[in-house]
Amino acid sequence: MLQATVIVKVSREFTTSAEAVFDAWLDPQKAGNFLFATPTGVMKTVEIDARIGGRFCIIETRDGVDVEHVGEYLEIDRPQHLRFSFGGNPFPATYVTLNISRSESGCVLQLVHEGVWTDYEASVVQGWTDILENLAQLV
Repeated sequence: MLQATVIVKVSREFTTSAEAVFDAWLDPQKAGNFLFATPTGVMKTVEIDARIGGRFCIIETRDGVDVEHVGEYLEIDRPQHLRFSFGGNPFPATYVTLNISRSESGCVLQLVHEGVWTDYEASVVQGWTDILENLAQLV
């Protein structure tokens, strides 16, 4: 049965440069500290092949279970645009686009996640909001 989907949009202002925010998404050391990281989880694997056609695999152990996040980089235009496929068992691939624009105080990141199952909309909004808050603490 086909699941109904929605587009999730989340944005966040940062008081640092667009380059610093963009680069954190492609740096395994930094990404492991904010991307799909939860307060009680333990980061197990952070593999990032930061090129168009390159893939990422981020695995965090949560309550004894490995949670895998995988995808492929589709568009990379530093420092303003990043687009990647995103999936993880049991979910089908979806698409995430980041657009970063400069502002007076630093930059603004606008995230668009396409193909989110309607039943998961609220949790996906909360998840990305938490990720962007963690990123703000990091950069």
